[in-house]
Amino acid sequence: MSTSSNPNLRIFYGILVANLVSIVLVGAGKYLVTYLEGNETGNSSGIFIFSSFVIVPMIMGAISAWYWHPLQMKTRAYIGWSAISTLVACAASFIFLKEGVICLLIVSPLILVFIVTGALLARMLFNRKNNTLNSSLAGLVLVVLLADTFSSHKNVQLVSDTMIVNAPIEKVWPYVVEYEPITLKENYWLFQIGMPSPVQSTVDGHEAGAGRKCIFSNGYVFDEKMIVYKPNEELTFDILTQPHDPEIMGHIDILRGQFILKDNGDGTTTVIGNSWYKLYVFPGWYFNLWSESITRNVHLRVMEHIKILSEQGV
Repeated sequence: MSTSSNPNLRIFYGILVANLVSIVLVGAGKYLVTYLEGNETGNSSGIFIFSSFVIVPMIMGAISAWYWHPLQMKTRAYIGWSAISTLVACAASFIFLKEGVICLLIVSPLILVFIVTGALLARMLFNRKNNTLNSSLAGLVLVVLLADTFSSHKNVQLVSDTMIVNAPIEKVWPYVVEYEPITLKENYWLFQIGMPSPVQSTVDGHEAGAGRKCIFSNGYVFDEKMIVYKPNEELTFDILTQPHDPEIMGHIDILRGQFILKDNGDGTTTVIGNSWYKLYVFPGWYFNLWSESITRNVHLRVMEHIKILSEQGV
């Protein structure tokens, strides 16, 4: 039975072919970009470029629309079947690209928006039956895809947070360097559903050059080296090794952490927490929103624990 006489087959092929093409394009782009730019940090997940989450989903939508437009479906049907296609894409990423559930939860709204956009735009173009225009737009999309693949992809960001501790600086400093296990209840929703969260920090010595470990839930350990150790003033450490689990930790490298302490002169201390990270997923404007939120909540969880420990007995 041909697809022209069976609407269900048209819908099915619209989803299947779109996802098969996306697997090829995303997989090829990921490994080509990683090869072109090198993998100096040892990040095991490769680089996912802007096109992976914008251009490719639009291509998916356009492919689906090629199968669907003869059915004269309403817009809500396009949105509904595009949502199913997004779920299939996430399942394929989980199986073939070894992506984690939380990572897919984060990226799925972006994919859905651009699959729907591509499908609705393509429906309009296909209904106009202007082959010259359609070919020109297809060529433009290909140029953007290639240009993005061969462009440089760098995204290093700083996240900074501040907290006032109602304790003198000499009481705060020891807990900045290392702290006992955190027992605070998780209050950040990503931590609550399985995103690794900070648990404890330990050090090998109390001087610059000494090793430090930041232990996260699920047994993840960040090995660090303290490069600045100024008691009651500054602790700066570089990240030497870090886990790359299937969740977002596989798409980000934490490069450096820092605590700066300031005596407020009234028995309180200002604690400033800084982290520098490098992202391997684009577009940056979208994924930085998530990365900044996660990094900020790591800061706040640790700093709130430091605050509680420092204020005990004051």
